[in-house]
Amino acid sequence: MPHRVAGRKLSRKPSHRLSMLANLAVAIVRYERVKTTEAKAKEVRGIVDGMIVTAKRGDLAARRALVAQMPHEPLIVDKLMGELADKYADRSSGFTRIVKLGERLGDAAPIVQIELV
Repeated sequence: MPHRVAGRKLSRKPSHRLSMLANLAVAIVRYERVKTTEAKAKEVRGIVDGMIVTAKRGDLAARRALVAQMPHEPLIVDKLMGELADKYADRSSGFTRIVKLGERLGDAAPIVQIELV
């Protein structure tokens, strides 16, 4: 019985899963809404919420933590630290919304739209 094992495997190896979720989190911040499967959306919402909470701190250490988390996306870090930190200044959590859209035609996987509130 696996104890203290958190998160979904999503049928991927750990390195692929982590990079896929990081790329999905960047896409959510960039476009502010993305269509994906329900399992991926439920996994990535914690990552996106954590990025916004870190950006709301607004200090140099928070900026460096975000740059370390996504080193090739300086415009996304600027958007998090500026626009989104101001937008969510009065909100403590719950920055994402998941809306169910139906099932995918090929394999009937549940498709959702995850968006910033």
